[in-house]
Amino acid sequence: MSSQISVVGHGLKVVDHEGLTITECIGNATTNMDNISVALVNVEGPASEPWLTIHYDEYMHVTQGCLELHYEVDNTATQLDVTAGQTVFIPKGSRFQPQFPAGVTKYIPVCLPAFKPERCIREEGTEASEVSKKLTKLHSKPSAEEMNKKFGHVTTVYHMCQKSLWENCKAQSKAYFPPTFVADGKMTHATYVPERLISTANHFYTSSVGDWICLELNREGLEQLGIVTVFEDAMPVGEKATNANWEDWVCPHIYGGLPTHLEGIVTKVYDMVRSDDGTFLSIKGLTH
Repeated sequence: MSSQISVVGHGLKVVDHEGLTITECIGNATTNMDNISVALVNVEGPASEPWLTIHYDEYMHVTQGCLELHYEVDNTATQLDVTAGQTVFIPKGSRFQPQFPAGVTKYIPVCLPAFKPERCIREEGTEASEVSKKLTKLHSKPSAEEMNKKFGHVTTVYHMCQKSLWENCKAQSKAYFPPTFVADGKMTHATYVPERLISTANHFYTSSVGDWICLELNREGLEQLGIVTVFEDAMPVGEKATNANWEDWVCPHIYGGLPTHLEGIVTKVYDMVRSDDGTFLSIKGLTH
């Protein structure tokens, strides 16, 4: 039987600095994979990287603009121009400098094994750049195993949903699944910090109509049913990305639906308070 097809992660903008954006799609920061990384790079104007020495094989496919690779062969300065539609291979151990002479350049780098700051030596002088600092911070996060061990003591998590959807499932004794359950990788979003639900709701759901509720959930009870909670970075809801201010959040993601008819799973239900314009203000009895 073939392996199950599934969503394994979401793109993460690992660099956004002075016209340079790098979104990692596959790799250590996004999918916890060390054998390969794939990213989308967008350079808004003429720019250059410092000299780099890489300890992985790298392919670069240019989709727009032009990429100049400067390097030395037998102590002779050499330049290779890579234009839109072309792919270049840079072997492990190469020392080179990428330059971007065009107005806008976009390319897709593929690294084997995956990119890590310690595998890419950047000749930046005595002080690391903001790009290097951001990459180092992202790649110094604990592993998935370490992260979940750290939060193993958490027994209560919280999920918010539209009251009408929850009540409809409850009336039919059916499990509840969020509207974006499949798109989100068959996962139900949750938090162990209920105050975060207000900023989350105001980011994703202010245009929704009707009442919302917050469910207090027994994590141990879910696990006894085979519904596992995994602590991970904040992830998008459907097609809408997370807030950039949430990059330090760790969220309990519930890989399954929520039983509505079993005792001991939902321990409390709280009403969420909204203003007339749809803004979420508080969770009655839970937040201030």
